[in-house]
Amino acid sequence: MTVLRRTAGALAATAVIGAAMPATTALAAGTTSPSPSASSVLPSGLYGGSDPKFDGVWRQSLALLAQRAVGVTPAAKAVDWLAGQQCANGAFAAFRAEPAAACDAKVTVDTNSTAAAVQALKAVGGRDAAATKAVSWLKSVQNKDGGWGYTPGSPSDTNSTGVVVGALAAAGASADRSPYDLLAKWSLPCGQDGGGALAYQPDKQGKLAANADATAAGVLGALGKGFVTTAGKARAEGPACAGSGTARTREEVARNGAAYLADAMSKSGHLVSALAGAEPQPDYGNTADAVVALAAQGWTGQAKKPYAWLEAHAAPWAEQSGPAAYAELILAAHAMGADPRDFGGTNLVTALNATGPAPRAAAAAAAAKHAEEKKSGNSVWWIVGTGLVAGIGIGFLFSGRRKQQQL
Repeated sequence: MTVLRRTAGALAATAVIGAAMPATTALAAGTTSPSPSASSVLPSGLYGGSDPKFDGVWRQSLALLAQRAVGVTPAAKAVDWLAGQQCANGAFAAFRAEPAAACDAKVTVDTNSTAAAVQALKAVGGRDAAATKAVSWLKSVQNKDGGWGYTPGSPSDTNSTGVVVGALAAAGASADRSPYDLLAKWSLPCGQDGGGALAYQPDKQGKLAANADATAAGVLGALGKGFVTTAGKARAEGPACAGSGTARTREEVARNGAAYLADAMSKSGHLVSALAGAEPQPDYGNTADAVVALAAQGWTGQAKKPYAWLEAHAAPWAEQSGPAAYAELILAAHAMGADPRDFGGTNLVTALNATGPAPRAAAAAAAAKHAEEKKSGNSVWWIVGTGLVAGIGIGFLFSGRRKQQQL
């Protein structure tokens, strides 16, 4: 779900799509947009202090979603900033430095930013018209196979399909063509290596490879759920891949994908990164996504170990990575029914709020405190001033008495 996750997905898309996409299309997650760079002064309504060119809408959407999930009302200017990024046709780009300008061919809109924004706009309330317009755009760029690619016209991938399904669910809408058949098609049979997992998309030879990142997205997609979810009904059966017929149902896709994730994290308690040319490292973002997927499937028991691992290790990662990372951890805690304000000793909500404009309640409290301090200050000076005036009056009185005595 994070920028790091989307980077891996975009790199995979580059390898598969090749010349079918512009050279600038998949440099990193959300980096497909050749939109102008951020100005030296970041927008006051934006969360995070890094250049938003590649992830502004994405991280803003996750921040707002995480706040609403824990009962925090976002600052009005934070919501306004996100809504102001929308193009006239309803789509969103990763970031537009000049939102007042029309979206032309130089602004590359994408399904991931748009779908994330839909979920956030629905969560904050009062933005139904913008969300509806965005949903219409998403439906207009659905591929014939039922899925979505990162940009309009690009081949479908599991991650993009999953996030769009979540957006449609949040908006109470449905696609013109079912995306679930595609997810089932990309679910690896149980008897194969990585059985139960979903692939990001087929390679050039049409082969499927297990992808934990895509699997977490695919599980939520198959369940018809978005980023914000609570634990599903507890399952009597343990996590196991089954029902490997050629026509897997939505339920089988979700169950098998969750079983794959549970098995992948059963020993270490976390997933590892799989970027080409890099040493495998713990993957905090994908682990958080996997926790959400397992909880949504109803397997909170299997999610306890990776969640505990995140509590013990993920806070420094979130501090370095910014608002989207804090949001992911908050959403994992929310899905598990845990308290994100006590996440291994870290208050994730306070940390997230500190990366952008203060939420409305906090802002109101701060304004009230400032007003009270100002009032108190004025009262002090009024007392001091009154004292000075009284002192001057007494001085005049004593002076007058002395003069009268001298006379």
